[in-house]
Amino acid sequence: MARMIFVNLPVADLPVAVAFYEAIGGTRNPQFSDHTAACIVFSDTIHVMLLTHDKFRAFTPRPIADARAASEVLLCLSCDSRDAVDAMVEAAVSGGGAADPGPKQDYGVMYGRSFQDPDGHIWEPMWMDVAAMQSCPQGA
Repeated sequence: MARMIFVNLPVADLPVAVAFYEAIGGTRNPQFSDHTAACIVFSDTIHVMLLTHDKFRAFTPRPIADARAASEVLLCLSCDSRDAVDAMVEAAVSGGGAADPGPKQDYGVMYGRSFQDPDGHIWEPMWMDVAAMQSCPQGA
């Protein structure tokens, strides 16, 4: 069985967060969603759990970080092409996010951008030419 990842994110407004993640290509799984949480599926192995602050607090005694003021994690998603990277960032902006809180990265064989969701969480869609990367010398 392939390993799966469930990224749990605290969100201030669940319907706004769901609409945003659907705008960038996720699909809501109603089986694991209710008025306190929504499971957004990106693939068979990648899921994002959007949790209201009250629901998120049930899983940890630590305070919820303000993702607009501090960085705790950068979430990177692979894309099939450079155009797919740009399309995801454009969809993020159309869905209520902000484009490129970090600098664009263009190394020829690797291309990445970033966007911020409505709660300030930063995502980095990236494309990599795997064949070209395999032929590069180590550390290049």
